Amino acid sequence: MFVDTHCHLTMLDLEPYAGDLNLALDAARQAGVSRFMGISVDMADHAKLAKIASENSDVGYSVGVHPCEDPDVMAQATVEYLVEKGRAEKAWAIGETGLDYFHSTDFIAEQKQCFARHIQASQILKKPVVVHTRSAKQDTVEIIRAENSTHGILHCFTEDWETAKAVLDCGYYISFSGIVSFKNAQDLRDVAKQVPLDRVLIETDSPYLAPVPYRGKTNEPKYVPYVAKALSDVYHKSLEEMALITSQNFDNLLKMK
Repeated sequence: MFVDTHCHLTMLDLEPYAGDLNLALDAARQAGVSRFMGISVDMADHAKLAKIASENSDVGYSVGVHPCEDPDVMAQATVEYLVEKGRAEKAWAIGETGLDYFHSTDFIAEQKQCFARHIQASQILKKPVVVHTRSAKQDTVEIIRAENSTHGILHCFTEDWETAKAVLDCGYYISFSGIVSFKNAQDLRDVAKQVPLDRVLIETDSPYLAPVPYRGKTNEPKYVPYVAKALSDVYHKSLEEMALITSQNFDNLLKMK
């Protein structure tokens, strides 16, 4: 029913599940989550997520290196490497990549180069690229345009309408996290109202950013319906309609060539 399009399955707090990821996934399934895209942030994630996906028919994953990683690690994410790892059937996307100037402005050039390589790999594979941006919206949009990237997700969206429209015009989808449910996020909900329904996705970004009513607690995939609920209020749709719409959007994203 629901798709968690961005969850860090290698980082979840599994203490409530006796250390068993399968139990955490089962809890999400019982909450109506039918698919999960586990997101890579470093090189070690690729093999770990491939194994998880091989054991669970409803789990896919991404292949990428986060812009907050060490420049030496980012350098290992060559186009050739990303294409090789990204060819796997259960590798649904390339990323998480992008730009993050909030955490570091020491390696901006390296971030930009790594971001461009991820886009180039996604274009070769005809798979979407998962983009992170923080305090770097202008450069993020410029690189997407410069690389003629037309197939991607701007994940955990918190930017303004100008940024949303820029990436929508490129063909991207906008993914909302639990932030959209926060009481102080009315500006974000106002932007969400302008995003076409056929370009909206939902995610947890777990273990981060748990939605209301779990804000401040550790996030997990079973909470993604609360993100859908916040958006159902924005769009004046039922929860079931938001589940159907966002699931179909994810199907459409993966089928794009």
